[in-house]
Amino acid sequence: MNMRNKIVAGNWKMNCDISQTYELLDELKDSELPEDVTVIVTPPFTSLQSANQALVDSDIIVAAQNMHQAANGAFTGEVSAAMLNGVGIDTVILGHSERRAMFWETNEILAAKVNTALENEMTAIFCFGEELGDRKSDNHFNIVKEQLQEGLFHIKAENWESIVLAYEPVWAIGTGETASPEQAQEMHKYVRGLVADIFGNEVAKSVSILYGGSVNPANAKEIFGQEDVDGGLIGGAALKAEDFIAIVNSF
Repeated sequence: MNMRNKIVAGNWKMNCDISQTYELLDELKDSELPEDVTVIVTPPFTSLQSANQALVDSDIIVAAQNMHQAANGAFTGEVSAAMLNGVGIDTVILGHSERRAMFWETNEILAAKVNTALENEMTAIFCFGEELGDRKSDNHFNIVKEQLQEGLFHIKAENWESIVLAYEPVWAIGTGETASPEQAQEMHKYVRGLVADIFGNEVAKSVSILYGGSVNPANAKEIFGQEDVDGGLIGGAALKAEDFIAIVNSF
């Protein structure tokens, strides 16, 4: 029996000012959401505290899109784990493909961010995935293995309770392209195997692996129906309440 958490996380990216945040959250709060799915929203930093307060009577979890690895210091414009904790946030996305590509986050930086998250008792949604060139040259498994080994696999077996994995085929983000359900399943199964090899079957069976790559209401059911896909990290569709709710209800 599958005991893994079903999770749908909406990555809002750099969208939604405070009034738009309230508007979107009001629509989500007023909707029918399944009790067996963990629903996560990630507004921008400026809205995190307000979002958390707005959802105080809801089961929806508010997460951050990023954080710095240092506890404090001369890092202009950055946000620490303690700052997030201070406004009631204990979940964070780490290593999103846009952070890797546009803000030069390396596996080494992400390993430090993972450590910081764990030290601050936060749940990390750890993203990984290959670009189109990697997929075309049949190097996608190697790229994913390297990202996981260098950025995440230094943790201890007991730390996995605080880790959610998110596979992002970079070529399928914001492009309208989607990995086929079979491609998603193939990679998720491969990743679960990597986890099993190092941390054992119990850990591998219990970790949730989300798919992130142009999930929408039309394709979510088939993608989520794959054996090793436990939900999604949703981009554009997370900004439309109706679409996001439909995806959450796609299991």
